[in-house]
Amino acid sequence: MTSSMIRSISSALRRSGASSSSSSHLLNRSFSSSASPERKVAVLGAAGGIGQPLALLMKLNPLVSSLALYDIAGTPGVAADVSHINTRAEVKGYMTEEQLGQALEGSDVVVIPAGVPRKPGMTRDDLFNINAGIVKSLCTAIAKYCPNAIVNMISNPVNSTVPIAAEVFKKAGTYDERKLFGVTTLDVVRAKTFYAGKANVPVADVNVPVVGGHAGVTILPLFSQATPASNASLSDEDIKALTKRTQDGGTEVVEAKAGKGSATLSMAYAGAIFADACLKGLNGVPDVVECSFVQSSITELPFFASKVRLGKNGVEEVLGLGPLSDYEKEGLENLKAELKSSIEKGIKFAKEN
Repeated sequence: MTSSMIRSISSALRRSGASSSSSSHLLNRSFSSSASPERKVAVLGAAGGIGQPLALLMKLNPLVSSLALYDIAGTPGVAADVSHINTRAEVKGYMTEEQLGQALEGSDVVVIPAGVPRKPGMTRDDLFNINAGIVKSLCTAIAKYCPNAIVNMISNPVNSTVPIAAEVFKKAGTYDERKLFGVTTLDVVRAKTFYAGKANVPVADVNVPVVGGHAGVTILPLFSQATPASNASLSDEDIKALTKRTQDGGTEVVEAKAGKGSATLSMAYAGAIFADACLKGLNGVPDVVECSFVQSSITELPFFASKVRLGKNGVEEVLGLGPLSDYEKEGLENLKAELKSSIEKGIKFAKEN
């Protein structure tokens, strides 16, 4: 890979990520590695299907100065491979629970794609018992070794693993609701892609907020707020089809891979986009806004995904839902029971284990 390709990928990450009102020359200054502060990112589950491409994308991010790759096995090889790439970040690999503390110490952002992937016929709920225990263990270590880090939760089911993490941090006395994020960016990425295709608009220009949660009907893309306006006439049926495809995007990939994997590459891309947005916020870049599943009071549910303004302390502001179409209002009411149940399941697990 040439230097120009690396710059192109890094540039694409920046363009596709959080919105910024800054001018392009200011952005370029913000992202020059010489002007950027030292930032350590830890990826937990770095040898897995999501973790490996995510490690690659984080190595390409000029905002990362130190990249810690952790997994229960296989990380030395991944770290050696990624470390040969001629970009700023220094890479170290860590393996087994004994080295988890070293991986975490001094981290500014911790990204957690650890856990087992979905298999055909498996719901996100089926993942719960396995991944809940993994997340609880990792978050216990985060509370001990880097309690002030921003935590990006990718491990599914996010609707439950984020509440688990919150309970672990509360018990440890380190919980800061501004620094815990469920990564729902893949729902946004899918909504943008599917909308652009149907609306006949350039995908790079598209923005679609996605709210609610991160599984099935809890995923609510707000196509009524999509920009730019469609060049094609989108019917109610078109919007319903786009909504369902966004909700079922993970299943579409699982079925297409025919039992040999889940959405790993697109998830790694989405995880890299959101981590980049968090780093921008930490570095003081203005007007960084992304959708994320966070502690929230915009509905009666304790956690909810919506647009969030990011800053030096993580969440600077949880933004409201804005005007909804009748179809979206109906979807919002329909998702609440399932999302409430998933949140409560996570809290109950954390308190009982």
